[in-house]
Amino acid sequence: MLNRRTVLAGGAALGAALAAPALTGCDTDANALTFFFQAAPAEAQVRRQIIEAFGRLHPDIEIRVQLSGPDPQQQILTYCAGGKCPDILMQWESYSRFAALGVLQDLNVMLDKDPAYAAQLRADSTPNLYETFTFQGGQYVLPEQWAGIFLYYNRKLFDEAGLAPPPARWADAWTFDEFLNAAQALTKRDSSGKTTRWGLVDAWPVPRWSAAIFGMNNGASFFTPAIDPTRTNIDDDRFIEGFQFYADLSVRHRVAPLPADLQSQSALDLFIQGKAAMVLTGHWQYSGFLAMPDLDFDVTVLPVGPHGQSAKSDIGTTGLGIATSSPKKDLAWEFVKFATGPEGQKAVAASGLFVPALKSARQSAEFAQSHTRIRNIEVLTDGPDNSNHLPVSPRWPQVDAAFTRFADRVLRGAAPASWFKSGPADELNRLLAGTV
Repeated sequence: MLNRRTVLAGGAALGAALAAPALTGCDTDANALTFFFQAAPAEAQVRRQIIEAFGRLHPDIEIRVQLSGPDPQQQILTYCAGGKCPDILMQWESYSRFAALGVLQDLNVMLDKDPAYAAQLRADSTPNLYETFTFQGGQYVLPEQWAGIFLYYNRKLFDEAGLAPPPARWADAWTFDEFLNAAQALTKRDSSGKTTRWGLVDAWPVPRWSAAIFGMNNGASFFTPAIDPTRTNIDDDRFIEGFQFYADLSVRHRVAPLPADLQSQSALDLFIQGKAAMVLTGHWQYSGFLAMPDLDFDVTVLPVGPHGQSAKSDIGTTGLGIATSSPKKDLAWEFVKFATGPEGQKAVAASGLFVPALKSARQSAEFAQSHTRIRNIEVLTDGPDNSNHLPVSPRWPQVDAAFTRFADRVLRGAAPASWFKSGPADELNRLLAGTV
């Protein structure tokens, strides 16, 4: 399954075959809307269910689906530059680039005209998710899901190691030391010293962000402010300590694999086969684990460092926006309102594929019924309220490219995280200021 953020970092070439045909003549029908989104097959099915439910209420409005290719950002830019911008656009935390370019409509215009719904939405919204899509005073996207990271663990392996179950709630998070002790107890090696079972594997394909979240869980911010940041805090001693703790799990303690250890098997395969006791990833892997009837798994929270106040995940989220160029903004608003509101969120909750953005949907019977294989459901329902922002900036692609260089050096053990103080932080600050 495609990660909700990693698909945006690369620069894959735009597939010409995906471009014009589905959008050709998209304005010929007065009540036809084009909806651009990216999804795996199961996710696409949920979106189609939402579209069908919307159609029953609004039979006069047709929703035409446009599935994204591997580089949705470039695809959107290509469409919009060519005068064929879809009416409704799925968005990620990278939306600020489109807001700055004028591609996205400020939804405050619609919310101001619909005060009753706006009040209902804000009362049921999770502030962290809602604020992620607030940029320079505009509300450019409405969130539809939370996709933060947490830990899945193998109950059987914890029992065999004589370990108590890990925390079931964010408020009861374990410490860095407790987490390391558990990972060490769960790691096994044969007589030759070869690791036969890892305490932890990281299946999130952006380990630099995993490490950054450990830094934030030690009491530091990643960037300040998180939305439209002006400076980084990777040179904060607390961030350095948390980042180094994550790096040391593989480099020093060897309870987690280095990239070279994952040449023959993926992190997910190791967890599914019982060769790893814990895996760091997000809810997007839940349905895959459900398909493994012999996998006795549950979910738990990330650990908190000695300088952290409480454990946090990250605010990973997707949402829906409306193109500024759309001549059918009022119709598009009806769909966005439906899809991100109580009715659309009910379908999200029942699917088990996403963690809904609205509080009422996360606490619903439908969501509980779709997660009967796990006991610690509060890790999911309370996750959005216990999450820190990853940076939202139009300059994020350049900033993250530089951070990747710096972080990889630490993660492979070539430099300590304290190296961030010797120049990397200054370079990131200059990139944010646009002086590089």
